Order: sequence, then C-alpha cells, then structure tokens
Amino acid sequence: MKPRILAIPPGTKIAFQGELGAFSHHACRKLFGVKIEPFPCLSFEHAFAAVARGKAECAVIPIENTLAGSIHKNYDLLARHTLEVVAETSLRVEHNLIAHPGAGVRQIRRIYSHPAALEQCSRWLSRLTKVDKIPFYDTAGSVQFIRDRGLRDAAAIASADAARIYGMKILRPGIEDEPENYTRFLALARRKRFVRGGGKTSIVFGLKNEPGVLFKALSVFALRNIDLSKIESRPIRGKPWEYLFYLDLLSDVRSRECLNALRHLRELAPYFRILGSYPAL
Repeated sequence: MKPRILAIPPGTKIAFQGELGAFSHHACRKLFGVKIEPFPCLSFEHAFAAVARGKAECAVIPIENTLAGSIHKNYDLLARHTLEVVAETSLRVEHNLIAHPGAGVRQIRRIYSHPAALEQCSRWLSRLTKVDKIPFYDTAGSVQFIRDRGLRDAAAIASADAARIYGMKILRPGIEDEPENYTRFLALARRKRFVRGGGKTSIVFGLKNEPGVLFKALSVFALRNIDLSKIESRPIRGKPWEYLFYLDLLSDVRSRECLNALRHLRELAPYFRILGSYPAL
C-alpha cells in the first residue's frame, strides 16, 4: 500500500504514545513524512491533551488491531475530546527480540515489553521456560530501559526502528505468533485544521432505550446503500446499560446520500457527533 503523506510544514509536532521507535512513531512518519518533530507522550490521554492544548498539531493513535481487536480506551477518548479524525493508516506489526550488542539468547533472563507485544509473541516466548516476561508501558521504551540500565541479561520486544534508534542488536527478528498482524491508526487534529472529506466518515451517537431503535438507526445507511466498515459500542459511564455507538461509513460526509443519512440519524439520536471524514485506506 502506497503511504499517504499529509501536507504539513517541516518540524511540525506530532504527538503519539510511547518513546521514539514505537510503532505509533512509525505511523506518524508514514502519515506525515520524516521531517516531523516527534512528540512522545507517556499515555494516550497525554497525546490527546497535547493536541487539545495546542502543544502538538496532530496526534496519531492506534484504534484497532487485527489480532487484539479494538483499543477501547481510545474510542472512549474520541468521545471525550473534540478532536477531529483527519487521516488513517495501517502498519504491519513485526516484533523483534532486542538486546545489547554482543548478547546472545542463551544469556537472557528477563524480557520486557508492552503486554500486547508479549501476548502476540506468546508462542515463541513459551520456549524460554527460564526467562521472566515483564510487562512494560511501551515497546520502544523497554529497549531504552534495558540500554540505559545496562541490563546485559535482559532483552526487549520492539520494532526494528527501536533497535536502530537506541543502538541495540536484534537477536531474533519476526518472533510474533501471527504474521498477519496489522494495527490501524488514526490521525487527530483540532477542528477545521484540515480539509474535511474523503472515502470514510466516522461518527458516534447515543440512542434512547426503545425497542427497535438501533435497527432504525442502522437502517438510515442501508436505505441509501452506504456500507458500514466498522461498528463498535462502548458503555456510557454513570449510565448502566446505556451505550455509545461508533460507526465507520464508507462514504464522504459531503455526499448527498451521507448528508441525508446523517440528517435522518439525528432525528433518532439524542447524542450525535461526526468524528471526522477523511481518505480511506
């Protein structure tokens, strides 16, 4: 798939969760090019806040993985903030066992990485029966950690970029259990910073608890032959058994069919927001 580079000035700050060399950092470069100023953040909340407060122009956040499914925290943050989705991309996730130069697999006694990475490499890791697997907040951060602490008997699981950035060695490439492992990322900006429109529109809405109301809500798209590529529901805090529904529509928000469908949906939904309309993958 040919990368889609969004036009921004060189040196523009792009926020992401993790350290330099994280998969989210790679997604930033795929979307915006290599001349960005990366803005690493400790958490997804910090990445959203960096854009909302004007400390960064955009944030790039993972939203779903082909193995682990949806990243629910980021769906909740999309509803909580007023940022706009302006682009998407996907990355093939390749995990590598990384250690100090000169180290070998036999001397490794601890392996650090993000819990999702440890899970996605569980079959390979199961061979190492005498090695502790230690969860860490970030894949690239785990490489930086073992480097800075001089842990010669430790390794990390992360991207090849992380090994290069921190001057470490890849002991084993491609140790993930499933090679068809992709993560989809969204680029977020403050409202009206980018031109709206494209092949995909993302929305969120809430409905009254009435018989057949969800069927009626989804029917507004079926009646106009608008394809839904993603449906996700999330509970509303403080309102037991009530939900927000997130939809990705394969339609430009500026099209007549999409405008009419969304106008119809507003009549049914007490809460409704367009999260963004942007070029589809």
